[in-house]
Amino acid sequence: MCWILLVIILLILFYLWSACLPLYHEKTEKLISDESKCFDPGCKSIVIRQDSGKAVLMIHGYPTTPAMYRYAAERLREAGWDVYAPLIPSFGTDWHDFEKTNFSSWYAWIEGYYRNLRKEYSTVCVIGTSMGGAMALKLAEREKPDAIVTVGAPVVYNSLFRDYVITDWISYLGRIIALFIPSLGAGIVKGKPESNDGNEEWLGYKGQFPRQGVSLIWNLKAIRKNLAIITSPVLSIHDKGDRTVPFANQGIIRREIKAEAEFIVTEMGEECHHTHHALLMYHSVQAELMDKIIAFLSSHTL
Repeated sequence: MCWILLVIILLILFYLWSACLPLYHEKTEKLISDESKCFDPGCKSIVIRQDSGKAVLMIHGYPTTPAMYRYAAERLREAGWDVYAPLIPSFGTDWHDFEKTNFSSWYAWIEGYYRNLRKEYSTVCVIGTSMGGAMALKLAEREKPDAIVTVGAPVVYNSLFRDYVITDWISYLGRIIALFIPSLGAGIVKGKPESNDGNEEWLGYKGQFPRQGVSLIWNLKAIRKNLAIITSPVLSIHDKGDRTVPFANQGIIRREIKAEAEFIVTEMGEECHHTHHALLMYHSVQAELMDKIIAFLSSHTL
């Protein structure tokens, strides 16, 4: 019986090691951009320069590409902004390369990109979707953009007892799975013909990446912890039926952020065959949302 009890204790400890991420750490590697490796031209960075003196940095999600911002970039150009929607290295190219990277490296690359824009522009705002929204919040915690917009941004992944939020039960085992399996069902997605409302144009990777998922979950903890130190104006947008990042994340941002903030809630119907997450891609809401985003950015950068 003693050995059975010992096995049970070891299994519980192993589970807690995976679920709570004690002693977790990761190296920040320098990433090199090589868009010649993009699996589709639509994955490449969107850069629109018109010497406006003001710029918007748009950060894509996980594991997507700047293609999600085609409409938004054009609307910002029409509104007089210079636009930068870079492809984070290892996204949109080869998912085998993606397996070797982590959130800390992706964020370090984005932060460097932002700092370079700051050297050139007196005004820099940031828009981020999903993981890109989490990065926008982290930039606001560290770099003080003139204003930020988040779309479907996560600040927690699983937080059952504190926030009653569970994104994916299996992720509690992610650290264990990552020891043995680098990816599950990984591949390239060039469009989603089963979708509609603009989501059929989605470009990115498919499948599960356990190590990268753990990296994102671990980094969200510090982002959530530091929400109160943000001073940049914030516009947070989230759909009530978001199937990728639970809507409760916006409630956490609303409660814990101290900066001037505005909140937009959408509620898309079941006729929309997508996850109700990448809102600026969706034809049914993108025009109205971009009207509000442009008004918000303009009101805070006069």
